[in-house]
Amino acid sequence: MDDKVTIRSERISAKEYTGFLKRSDLGSQYPAERFAERIGRLVDSVQISLSARNEDGLLVGVLFGLTDFSYWLFITDLGVDRDHERKGIGRRLMQEALRIAGGEKDIAVYLVANDAAMAFYEKLGMEKAEDVMQYNRIDWTPFKAGSEKE
Repeated sequence: MDDKVTIRSERISAKEYTGFLKRSDLGSQYPAERFAERIGRLVDSVQISLSARNEDGLLVGVLFGLTDFSYWLFITDLGVDRDHERKGIGRRLMQEALRIAGGEKDIAVYLVANDAAMAFYEKLGMEKAEDVMQYNRIDWTPFKAGSEKE
């Protein structure tokens, strides 16, 4: 566990989040179309916005979530800087999000995970769900860290 990392509720800028995406594996989940516009809306609108910062103030982890504060929490983004993985930051972000949303015993958590993150979520006690419906007509294209399509 990294005790020198501080978790707090804060809005981060689209510019800072974009920089973070390039240092984490989250960037690949976004389409390139209107990327800057959509990231701007995301960071300005999400209900739960948690940051993890190291002692130098560098953003090393992020969790964004939507909740009704009674029954459910949908995690839209949960990522950790590649240089800070496996230090308990993701677990701490999830614990804080659950606390804010209403508590571990009252809140059901949902998210869409890429294959590389499945083991992490399973360690948190999450299971694959088969009862979730989806409506998705987005033409997803990969956003690669460092690409000029921002």
